[in-house]
Amino acid sequence: MIQIKIEYPSQENQKRASISGSKINKLWKRGSMTIEAALAIPLFLFAVLCLVYLLEIQTVKFSISAAAYSAAKNAAEEIPVISILNPVKLKADIVNAVGSERLERSIVEGGSSGLHCWTSYYDAQDGIIHMRVNYRVRLPLPGYTGAGTKISHEFDIKAWTGYQKPGVESEDDTIVYITDTGVVYHINYQCPVLQLSIQFVPYSDLAHLRNEDGGRYHACEKCVHGSTMAGIYVTNYGNKYHNSLNCSGLKRSIRAVRKSEVAGRRECSRCGS
Repeated sequence: MIQIKIEYPSQENQKRASISGSKINKLWKRGSMTIEAALAIPLFLFAVLCLVYLLEIQTVKFSISAAAYSAAKNAAEEIPVISILNPVKLKADIVNAVGSERLERSIVEGGSSGLHCWTSYYDAQDGIIHMRVNYRVRLPLPGYTGAGTKISHEFDIKAWTGYQKPGVESEDDTIVYITDTGVVYHINYQCPVLQLSIQFVPYSDLAHLRNEDGGRYHACEKCVHGSTMAGIYVTNYGNKYHNSLNCSGLKRSIRAVRKSEVAGRRECSRCGS
């Protein structure tokens, strides 16, 4: 007869096994936390790096797009003279607008030489400049030397040819004349109000003086301080008297602008309709 003897672990051995198992669990938890921390920090830094380069890409796109539009406007003004679109000059204008040093330090691949405008052209039939700017941005990620993306800016702009169809020009596009301190706009450049005439008169006659509109003269806050000099300077259409002939109130700069840009000013009653 075969006898089988089964031995059960003693109570002391069970306690040792239980203690060893708890230590293993604690060590496993600590190891898991260490691994998670080791992975979390690089992932966080990678996310920050991605955000920084996304912001840099947007900044580069905005700068080059604005510079390209400015270069296209310059080309639109030169078309009537040269009748062709020069991609080399377009690129040079863009580089000058953005800054060569800025492009060399940017993530644009090749720096300023990485910009290409060769596909831009001028269509003489409809007078449209088709602007195309292409370049590539690189992402300096470790182990990925070819990481990057191609960016293209495309827009059309009307070339200035000096010709406008009859009836196209509206009243708001007519040229008018204004001064820096005036409150009216003038239709005629030779308007008497724009022709500044300065007179030197005794201060004792001020009470009886009137301008061409019948108004009185008041002290200029720029050059009249304290007591007034024996002689003063006045203009025919002004409402101030001056102590100094060099006063900025006696200097007038006339600017030609479009009527749509003179909001808030009324039409001059002398040269207007």
